[in-house]
Amino acid sequence: MSQPCAHGPQIAPYGQDMSTDPRHHLGRLGERLAGEHLERLGFEILVRNHRTRFGELDLIAFDGRSIVFCEVKTRRGGGGRPLEAVNAAKQRQVRKVAALWLIEEHDRPRATDLRFDAIGVTIDPFGRLAGLEHLEDAF
Repeated sequence: MSQPCAHGPQIAPYGQDMSTDPRHHLGRLGERLAGEHLERLGFEILVRNHRTRFGELDLIAFDGRSIVFCEVKTRRGGGGRPLEAVNAAKQRQVRKVAALWLIEEHDRPRATDLRFDAIGVTIDPFGRLAGLEHLEDAF
């Protein structure tokens, strides 16, 4: 089980991406860029890639008031809008895994607000950030 840590984000069990699949590399790049974006907004990344048998939470962040569960979708330019992939089924899955995390994670920060955000990242053909769309309270 992953745990928040004052010394930086924890990688959930199985968080080491050993895959050579380019889609996994692209997804991890998008998650890194989304995390950097949230940090620039003043959030602390509590957990990256929290995995359970029900699914994964890409990022869990905290700004001193709100715990934010972020679903990150990454696409190469020309591959469609990333946020189109955050459909109703994905939203239900993220809510379910977030509810479990809240129940199981006793050492988490106490927050006055919970939020579900979606961050879409577009990468250009050279592997550089082409666009980032952040929808607060997306679902």
